[in-house]
Amino acid sequence: MSGVLALIGSGAAHASEAGYTRYVIGDLAAPTPAKVAPGLLLAGGGEWDTQAFRWFVAQAGHGHIVVLRASGAGDAGDEFMHSIGGVTSVETFVFDDRKAASDPVVLNAVAKADGVYIAGGDQARYVRYWQGTPLTVALDKLAASGRPIGGTSAGLAILGGHVYGAMDGGSATSGPALRDPLGAGVTMVEDFLHLPRMAHVVTDTHFTRRDRLGRLVAFVAKTRATTADKAAIGLGVDEGASLIVDGAGLARLKGPAGTYAWLVQPAGAPVAKPGQSLDWAAIQVTGIGPGSTLDLNTLRVTAPAFAGTASVKGGRLSGVPYPADAGWSLAIHGGAGAAPRGETTPAEDAAYRAGLNAALAAGSAVLKAGGSSLDAVEAAVRVLEDDPQFNAGRGAVFDAEGKNYLDAAIMDGSTGEAGAVAQLTTTKNPVRAARAVMEHSRHVLLAGAGADQFAREQGIEQVDPKYFFTAKRWQDYLDWKKEHVSALSPRVLDATPRAEHRYGTVGAVARDVHGHLAAATSTGGLTGKRWGRIGDTPLIGSGTYAIDNTCAVSATGTGEYFIRQSAGRQVCDRIAWRGESVAEAAQDTIDEIAEIGGDGGLIAMDRDGHVGFALNTAGMFRGSVSSKQAPQVAIYADEKPTHP
Repeated sequence: MSGVLALIGSGAAHASEAGYTRYVIGDLAAPTPAKVAPGLLLAGGGEWDTQAFRWFVAQAGHGHIVVLRASGAGDAGDEFMHSIGGVTSVETFVFDDRKAASDPVVLNAVAKADGVYIAGGDQARYVRYWQGTPLTVALDKLAASGRPIGGTSAGLAILGGHVYGAMDGGSATSGPALRDPLGAGVTMVEDFLHLPRMAHVVTDTHFTRRDRLGRLVAFVAKTRATTADKAAIGLGVDEGASLIVDGAGLARLKGPAGTYAWLVQPAGAPVAKPGQSLDWAAIQVTGIGPGSTLDLNTLRVTAPAFAGTASVKGGRLSGVPYPADAGWSLAIHGGAGAAPRGETTPAEDAAYRAGLNAALAAGSAVLKAGGSSLDAVEAAVRVLEDDPQFNAGRGAVFDAEGKNYLDAAIMDGSTGEAGAVAQLTTTKNPVRAARAVMEHSRHVLLAGAGADQFAREQGIEQVDPKYFFTAKRWQDYLDWKKEHVSALSPRVLDATPRAEHRYGTVGAVARDVHGHLAAATSTGGLTGKRWGRIGDTPLIGSGTYAIDNTCAVSATGTGEYFIRQSAGRQVCDRIAWRGESVAEAAQDTIDEIAEIGGDGGLIAMDRDGHVGFALNTAGMFRGSVSSKQAPQVAIYADEKPTHP
C-alpha cells in the first residue's frame, strides 16, 4: 500500500505520494451480502436524508462502497458505516492531483465497488482531475453494469450529460447568469460522464435555498445554444432532499417536508447572444414532491407537487410555480418619529393608513403571484416614494440649502447582491436606481450626479427637481430655518414636537414563496442636512440588509447612530449567533442604538416570515401582510396593528 494513506477503522493517517489519500473502514475482503441493483442517488447537498442513503446502500447489496472526493477526509465512510449502517466496507479516495485518476489502486477499487458515491466540494476539481481519464471510463462502466452511483452537491453537479463546472473559480448566481447566459461566467463542460438516462440533463443542487432556478435555466440555455443537444433539460434538487432513481428510470423524492426536485423543460431555442440578457417565452417547471414520480425515460411526472410555465424577459425570470402550501410575508415602514396621538388630524391619520395599505397591496400582489421578494420590496417602496406623505421620493425633505437629495438601497438575500444610490436629484424612483446598480453594474453604491447619470443610462424615469417639491416639506424647511436648528444635532431636533417627522424613511422586507428574503429602503434624509450628508439608508449592513435563512432589515431614524451600530447586520447576527427571535433581535438592536443617543425604528423579518417591529419614538408608520394574515397597519408606539 505504498504511496497511499490507509485508515483502517480508527487507525492513523500517513502522507500520500500518488495524488490521493485513501481511507478504509470495514472489511474489504468480505463477500457482498445481497444482490446489487442499478440506481442513481441524486442528492441536493446539506444533511443526508437517511431513507435515501439507506436505499442506496440496499441497491449496493449492503456491500462495498467507494467514496470519491477532491477535498476533506474520510468522514463520509464513518457516515455510511455508523449513521446509515448496513454496509460491509467503505473505501474513500481524496484526490489532490490528476494523476490519481489513472492510478491502478483507484481504478481497481472502482471496478470492484458495489456502488460509488461522489461527495460534495468543488466540481471544478472533479473536472480538472477526472475529465478524459480512465476514471471516468470506469465510472461509466460501473453504472452501465447495473451498479448504483450517487452524488451530492458538487458530486451531483457532475452526474448530468452536461455539467456546470464552475471553472472560473466562482459560483454562478441566478441574476448574472440570466443577464448573460452565454458569457464567461456560465462555464459548461461537455463529454464528462455518460450515465443511463442522463444524457440530456443538466443537474443543480442546494436548489431553493440558494435561489438556483434562474441559473439552471441559464445553464440549459447555454447548452441548447452552443451544443447539438436541443433537447437539454434541467433537474434541480433542494438542499436536504434526494432523488432516488431505480433501474427502470423511475425517480422518487426523499427528504424533509417542504423540499422538492425541480424539472425544468424550456420550449424551443433560447433568445440569447453573448453579452445580452436571456429571453425565453415558455419554460415548463414541474415540482417533484414526496408523492410524485418522475420517469427519466419520458420525463413524465405523476402527481406533481406543483407545475406551471415560467418565462424570462430581459434576464428576469417570472411566473414560477410554487407549492400550494408555500408561505409569503411582507412588512413595510413609512418612517419612525410619527407625531404623538392628538397631533395628527383624522384626515391625516386616514391618509397615512391608506398610503401604507397601498404599499402593502402592491408588494403582496407580487408575492401572491409567486413573484420574488426582491420584486415585492421594490414594488412596495415605489408606492411609498410616489406618496408625498412620506419622506422619500415625491415627499423628500429639504436640505440646508432648500434642495432635495435622495438615497436608496436594495438587497437580495438569496444571492447577497446589493445596490445603493445617494444624493440623487432627478431620478423619480431611487429604489429603481438602486436595483439597477445591483443588477447592471459591478458596484454597490453610486452617489451624486454620477448616480443620476447611471439611472438615465438605464432608462429609469427622470424628472425635473421641482417634482419633489411639496408644500408640507417646504414649510418644515422654513420652520427649521427660523428655529436655526443645527443639522448636526439630533438632540436639538428632538426638543421640538415636530422634529420626529424629520426622521422619515420608507422601507420594506419580504419573504417569497421560495423562502428568499429581500430588503429595500428609500429616504430624503434629514431636514436641514448639510455638506452632502449621507445617512444609514444606502449603507448595506446599516439601514438595509438581507441574507437568506437569517433575516431582512430596513431601518429608519437618526442614521448616524444606526451606522455606528451596524444596525441591519446586527439584527441578523443576533438571530444567527445568539439564537434570538426576530422580535428580540430587533428590539435589542434599537436598545443598543438608544444607549448611544439614537432615535428611530426598524422592521425585520426572519427566514420563516415572522416580523419584528422595534422603535423608541412616539410612533412608526408600519404595516404587514402575509399568506396567512390580512393586511394590518399601525402608526403609534402603543397601537396594535389594525385591519383596513
